[in-house]
Amino acid sequence: MHRTAPRLARIFVSAAVPVVLVAGCSSGSDKDSKDSADASKSATPSPTPTVAAAKYDKLPEVCPTLSGKTIDQLVPKAENKKGKELPSADANQSASCLWTGLNGFKYRQLTVSLKLFRSDLSLGTGEKRAEAYAADQAQKATTADGAKNAKTAQVSGIGDAATTVSTESKKDGDEFRNQTVVARTANVVVTLEYNGAGYEDEKTPDPKKLLKDAETAAKEVVAAIAKDGRGSDKDGGKATGKDSGGAEKGSGKDAEKNGGKDGGKGAGSAGAA
Repeated sequence: MHRTAPRLARIFVSAAVPVVLVAGCSSGSDKDSKDSADASKSATPSPTPTVAAAKYDKLPEVCPTLSGKTIDQLVPKAENKKGKELPSADANQSASCLWTGLNGFKYRQLTVSLKLFRSDLSLGTGEKRAEAYAADQAQKATTADGAKNAKTAQVSGIGDAATTVSTESKKDGDEFRNQTVVARTANVVVTLEYNGAGYEDEKTPDPKKLLKDAETAAKEVVAAIAKDGRGSDKDGGKATGKDSGGAEKGSGKDAEKNGGKDGGKGAGSAGAA
């Protein structure tokens, strides 16, 4: 007996219904599992970003970083043996001290500048920021005030890293020999500029002697920072980084300006802050 078409159609529809129902149940189960996994993932807290704390958060007083004995040796007849602290918006972050002296016709000018960098989440650790600044200082010293014949060298034994820059310059007809030592100790950068000239018939100073004296003085400054530099970065990298902008006051150009007033004839500064 042949089955009629309507009866066959009913059989096919009845057989297909369970398949559709099973497929619908499977789809709902997968969606529930995915929603559960997403909810679990969103409930896990994200780690708080951090940055390594800097070693120092305050600078020592800048002028006392060099002893009176050292000043007598490097700047004989200094007009102010204790040094002249140059203006700064925040002496705990950036500070400079200037000495000038004219012994007969031997002119000497010495400037010590300190710059502190705090750790900052967006800018990096204090040490990394100090490294970048030190490299920039050394580069600027090679051409500051029209300096020429620059000789740069890496030296050991002065802080964590140090660079010396020796240059020559001429001002008001007088030949100057300039020595700059840029040293980093943790998150503090020391820029020491030592310049000399011989007026009238006095000989131009020996650059090797100036460099040796500058390196000795830089070591003394670094030691003073280790002894008197205060604290560590308590913010753990949450500092605002306000010290990152603006030029450092009391720079080499400020030193030259003041040196010209204090010493009769200002020396060409070997570096700019």
